[in-house]
Amino acid sequence: MKRSDKKFGGFCLKSFLMVTFAGIVNAFGIVIFLYPVKLYDSGISGVSMLLGQLTPAYLPLSLFLIVLNLPLFLYGLKRQGWLFTLYSIWAVGIYAMTAWLITDVLPIDVQFTSPLAGTDLLLCALFGGVISGFGSGIAIRAGGAMDGVEVMAIIFAKRLGITVGTFCMVFNVLLYIVCGVIFRSWTLPLYSVITYGAALKTVDFVVEGFDRAKAAIIVTEAPGELIRVLSETFECGVTRMDAQGGYSGTKKTVVYFVVNRFQIARLKSIVHEIDPNAYITINEVVDVFSGNQEL
Repeated sequence: MKRSDKKFGGFCLKSFLMVTFAGIVNAFGIVIFLYPVKLYDSGISGVSMLLGQLTPAYLPLSLFLIVLNLPLFLYGLKRQGWLFTLYSIWAVGIYAMTAWLITDVLPIDVQFTSPLAGTDLLLCALFGGVISGFGSGIAIRAGGAMDGVEVMAIIFAKRLGITVGTFCMVFNVLLYIVCGVIFRSWTLPLYSVITYGAALKTVDFVVEGFDRAKAAIIVTEAPGELIRVLSETFECGVTRMDAQGGYSGTKKTVVYFVVNRFQIARLKSIVHEIDPNAYITINEVVDVFSGNQEL
């Protein structure tokens, strides 16, 4: 085991380094692409950007990020645990510090235009969303979060009878409506919706992977030959479970097998060649673990 993978009372140095990197990446996407052209991120980050525009210059974005996120993470400490809270507070702290460095210390002009995309709102919305989403995804994959709204969603969504995703979506839609009403313009809030969509999709890709594994559940009456051929062809293990037909009462076997998307066609061909009457269902798998190792 590598030194960075060693855990101390649940603390993992590798995860700690990941959330540190996530905070830097998130700040880069927000401050370089979104903040200069007054586009809005989602969640507390978006609220902080709005307040940064409405308040005097001596109240920077980085201050609101800390002041608004910290109470939410601490409120969720009992529900989420100390490790999640530690990683999340640290990630937001790095995000805020990096944002402050870019806006006030480093010789980078982000006052009115993006240093990389100028005033092109579509480019800023897309790249800002993708980069900030990448940072948020890394934080989530490491066991933390980049925004306190996610904690609020976990705590209150069930009480309200909605899903976590719906809670976050409603919060962000209300945020963009408030922005449009305050500034009497809907152009920037609408472009911010593009940012939100790009970030959300990127988070999914980072957390769940670009190429999800596929779980095949095969109901067959010829398990011996099928399991042997699948094991030899794909060189991996197969799980079998005894079953019985609910209507016919016939004894059957359920074979559980995980493949990647490029192997599905070959899998179907093998199964139907050995047992033409086999019943197959294929579902997406977000993560695959073997022991303590993620595959």
